Amino acid sequence: MRTRLVLLSARLLDPGTGAFLPETALAVSDDGRIAALGDDREIRALAGPATTVVDLAGAVVTPGLVDGHVHPVSGAELTHGLDLSYCADLDDVREALAREVRTLDRGAWLFGWGLDPNVFGDRPVGVAHFDSVLDGVPAFLLLFDAHSALASRRALELAGVDGPRTFDQASAEVVCDAEGRPTGLLQEDAACELVERVAPRPTREESRERLAAALRSMAAAGLTGGHAMDANGDSLALYGELDAAGELPLRLRVAPWCQPGTDADGVRALVAQQGTGGALWRVAGVKLFMDGTIDNGTAWLERPDCHGESTHAFWPDPAAYTRVVGELHRAGVPTATHAIGDAAVRHVLDSVEMARTADGSEVRHRVEHIETVPDDTLRRFAELGVLASMQPTHCCDFTRADHTDNWSRRLGEERASRAWRCRDLVDAGATVLLGSDWPIAPFPPLGVLAGARHRRPSRDLGRPPHGPEQALTPLQALRGMTTAPAYAAGEEHEAGRLALGFRADLTVLAADPLTTPATELPDVPVRLTTVDGRVTFRASDL
Repeated sequence: MRTRLVLLSARLLDPGTGAFLPETALAVSDDGRIAALGDDREIRALAGPATTVVDLAGAVVTPGLVDGHVHPVSGAELTHGLDLSYCADLDDVREALAREVRTLDRGAWLFGWGLDPNVFGDRPVGVAHFDSVLDGVPAFLLLFDAHSALASRRALELAGVDGPRTFDQASAEVVCDAEGRPTGLLQEDAACELVERVAPRPTREESRERLAAALRSMAAAGLTGGHAMDANGDSLALYGELDAAGELPLRLRVAPWCQPGTDADGVRALVAQQGTGGALWRVAGVKLFMDGTIDNGTAWLERPDCHGESTHAFWPDPAAYTRVVGELHRAGVPTATHAIGDAAVRHVLDSVEMARTADGSEVRHRVEHIETVPDDTLRRFAELGVLASMQPTHCCDFTRADHTDNWSRRLGEERASRAWRCRDLVDAGATVLLGSDWPIAPFPPLGVLAGARHRRPSRDLGRPPHGPEQALTPLQALRGMTTAPAYAAGEEHEAGRLALGFRADLTVLAADPLTTPATELPDVPVRLTTVDGRVTFRASDL
């Protein structure tokens, strides 16, 4: 078999052992697998005329970094607009909106994203704060959690939204004042869609190019794969187009959504989708939601938050969710359930336990986010074989060590002290995989690894960490983006390690990620990224 790629003068770091391999070079065959490990001389001899040969000059090679929870298609769309994530208070937001309004043509829509509810302080979250700036302007401002948005008065008028609505999603809401008038705050997808469906949409070609550009940026940041949690609209078709054109730089595992109200035919359709895909992407698993978010009061908590909110599940009948999980389990389909609040997490674990009791087959189910859970929940992840999919940078950038942020104030001291219990879950024997949840947080994987270790605000690393006892070790963090996502995908026999026969999805870094201080890790240059032994990013001087 011919040799596709040769890497020389490398330090080969295997997260399985946490040590460097004795070899200094590797070769990749035409099937995209690691075919040989050895010294530079013997591996160089395997190169042919068509082989890509790269001298890494001592750079560190790790198995490709994989984002365990990412939204490539919706992220590429939602981040096309005004970035409000840097705004620290209402004045910042007003100034940013005013600058953007001045650039708009008459009647054009203003789209914003990344709005942090902490900018409102103790004031109610609503569009009234921006009425003077957005007078007559149709605007849709997505809050950072992507589960809620603010719509301007003009946008609500165009959408015909003039009062409360009811939805199949139990936590969806058009928030209204005491007189029944919309405040502009829309909770969850169903409510947001009322306005989104009347707003201008990108063309198919625009969507394709935005997605391709986002994926290229991910490859340049060192990502070789992602567990994609969106398969809505044209998502699968867009992945297929890029893959067929040789323009898909990441290996994607895609989970279509199962929403409340899905009937038996809908579940059968989800089962039938499993395994479909192309060379570098495939449908694998189903994404469900058990609650919303703590920040907007739509999580499912065992006790209400300080506003009396976050008291119910996303599914109007949680037992219906349990039945769907059981059906998918019997079909061998792994589920990934968004569960942020303690009651939501507990219900997912209970549902998986019921499914396993009824059918003892091995299916690797997951819980996504797990932002606050009590002690008695921790051990059940390992006991039930449920994976914990977590995004530590959310804790870093959206909460504060002194608990003065919106998330912590809503929960109160007791529950805020149980924030993102990454280390406790690892110590309890759970497999913890890490991700960004982009576009909720930035996707560069070195930032995710760093946040899992330091738990400090990425924009002010001098501030204290939130729950430093929950920090992961460097090796635990690295495994969270290498061996753990491979195991979650049932691919531990062919991915996540540097070994013969394993996929040549590789990330090459200028420094050792295990010895680089956490606060310096995001600045380590990515030198090379490969998927299937094909170069998807190469530093200009390499």
